[in-house]
Amino acid sequence: MMKNPMLKCILATSLFVALGLGTTSAAELKLAVVAPKSGPFAVLGAQVMQGASLAAAKLSIALVEIDETCDEGSGKAIAEAIAAADAKAAIGFLCSESLKDALPALKQADVPAFTLSVRWKGIMEDANKEGWPLFRLAPNADQEAGKLSDLILRDWAGFAVALLEDGTIRGRELTEAIRISLKERGLKPAFIDTFRPGQEQQLTLVRRVRNAGVTHAFIGGDRNDVAIIARDAKAEGLSLTLLGGEAMRAPDEPVPLEDGVLAVGLIETPQGAEAASLTGELERSKIEPEGYVVPAHAAVTILADAWGISSAMGTPVADALIGTTFETALGPVTFGEEHELTENPYRLLQWQGESFVPVPEKTQ
Repeated sequence: MMKNPMLKCILATSLFVALGLGTTSAAELKLAVVAPKSGPFAVLGAQVMQGASLAAAKLSIALVEIDETCDEGSGKAIAEAIAAADAKAAIGFLCSESLKDALPALKQADVPAFTLSVRWKGIMEDANKEGWPLFRLAPNADQEAGKLSDLILRDWAGFAVALLEDGTIRGRELTEAIRISLKERGLKPAFIDTFRPGQEQQLTLVRRVRNAGVTHAFIGGDRNDVAIIARDAKAEGLSLTLLGGEAMRAPDEPVPLEDGVLAVGLIETPQGAEAASLTGELERSKIEPEGYVVPAHAAVTILADAWGISSAMGTPVADALIGTTFETALGPVTFGEEHELTENPYRLLQWQGESFVPVPEKTQ
């Protein structure tokens, strides 16, 4: 691995121009795009291909589409297809079923793989143990609770806080992880409760919250339950600041969300220095910057820069990926020694009008 992080950062900022490699070097790079082409996840696969294609076209990178069926045991065939295509790296891998069986063969072929979706911690633990070339351009399973806990501690320390969950496995586990984190760091919630999800109204819950003197509440539940709680709190005259998790990124129906409701989530629109340019490209191509469009674009640009560093310095591509800060459509991206993002990608969002918008960093 390159020991000079400053040199790596300089090279990654504008690699092909700085080294005079141009499109000739980029043209040597062939990437596999592993994503569903049919079935219920085809729309997500299309987002991956759209974002990857936009980035690849500007860098003269060849893309090879490989269908990801997400079936158990399908990963070996995917790895064989990647090797047959002579791809130097692969992006996509939206399903753990495909990823876990592909990684051993990708290690043998020395082909790094970027997952844009899989958050399961165990697969990265196995990858680090076995030396599989997996990089996660997505949050891991702990980072949602971590971001929520940090925000509650930072912004709500002086208020009476409630933790409310809907009794589902996801809602209960997320809320419990936050509770444990808050307890370890000295904050005890004023009220903890479980509510029944999917109800037409939540007035009983809202009144229990009011009687507990609560002014701020995290809700481990889906978007519609949060919308109903917000509506009923407003009807009861209760000023209640509500915060939800990533599940809040869902259709605004049947009950519309009240302005001001908070959530943590991933920003889907382009970020960083090239945001305006990429936004224009997306508009001209009639592509909505949603789902995996921007992450796929970022993955291609990261691998292009890493390939250039590898070619120029004579180091493996995987080594070039570690510790380098890449400027991407997601903003600056750095992978640590364990191949995870060094910065938590979740951001604080607020519902305004018809969409969630990022809360400015200066107030985060």
